[in-house]
Amino acid sequence: MSERRDAILKASATAIAQRGIRGLRVNDVAEVAGVSPGLLYYHFKDRIGLLEAALNYINDRARAYRSEGEGSGDSARDRLTRSLLGEIQDRPEVVENSLAWNELRASAVYEEALREPLARTTAAWVSEIADAIAQAQVTGEISRSLDPQPTAITMTALVEGLSGRWLCKEISTEDARSHLLGAIDVVMSEPTHHIADTPVTPTPKE
Repeated sequence: MSERRDAILKASATAIAQRGIRGLRVNDVAEVAGVSPGLLYYHFKDRIGLLEAALNYINDRARAYRSEGEGSGDSARDRLTRSLLGEIQDRPEVVENSLAWNELRASAVYEEALREPLARTTAAWVSEIADAIAQAQVTGEISRSLDPQPTAITMTALVEGLSGRWLCKEISTEDARSHLLGAIDVVMSEPTHHIADTPVTPTPKE
């Protein structure tokens, strides 16, 4: 039964990525998944229930490919960087995931029922990045002056913004990843000083 449910969710994610939420038809999803519409409604009581489950599926799939390639010798900062960069790749499943996520994000502006599940899955992503930042602080790889939670919100929002431009072909994959790496370096570098803390030497009067 779980295999059929997974097939439905995969078909839903693909449909959202290809046609958007407005083009999502329950009968089409059932046909692609190889199940009856009745079985689809058995698992998900309505369209919003299906979209919420698809959102969780997309989030779980993203978490899986973000953690790929991790090794025991990786630093905490390396793992954090890999996790953020993992969202911008030319791999078909990553592109599909990004398309579906961006569509759900945009649709939540108009469909209030999507806002709570989207906020919940976003919070899970932010929490994952915040934990990675905190681990890098423990090892001394990232400044302890950073607050992990708001920093994670900033970084995940940046990923979403770059992802949107990447998907629209405004910037290449290489450029999107380069911009993200640059932002990671700026935000997470140890500050040497603050301008406000720098003493000002008066200019001698002639």
